[in-house]
Amino acid sequence: MALRGVRGAIVVEENSAEAILAGTSRLLRAMLSANPSLSAEEVASCFFTVTPDLTAEYPAKAARQLGWTEVPLICAQEMAVPHGLRRCVRILIHWNTDLNPAQIEHVYLGEAAKLRPEWEFPRRMSA
Repeated sequence: MALRGVRGAIVVEENSAEAILAGTSRLLRAMLSANPSLSAEEVASCFFTVTPDLTAEYPAKAARQLGWTEVPLICAQEMAVPHGLRRCVRILIHWNTDLNPAQIEHVYLGEAAKLRPEWEFPRRMSA
């Protein structure tokens, strides 16, 4: 079993506790949906970051509300890059899994898909 990273990001509507928790919860649920074998019991830790304009709530609280009570969680602030996205929550889940990196689905929702267009969720089907 290897330790793998699962990435995700979302832009929230405003700097409020409600918006941060709702957006983070939506992102976590999408990450779980995209990776059906991912469970809290296999998560070694989870790292949340927010852009400097999000200060109303810790995004990790959304994971606790989803039942991740035994998972080590930490929050940090992203660098204030002048051309960066505003109101962005990013997640890095450290997952103990037998999957290889190509089998892991990263999830970038809405405006955050600009960061990694190839990981936009749901995936666009090619013609």
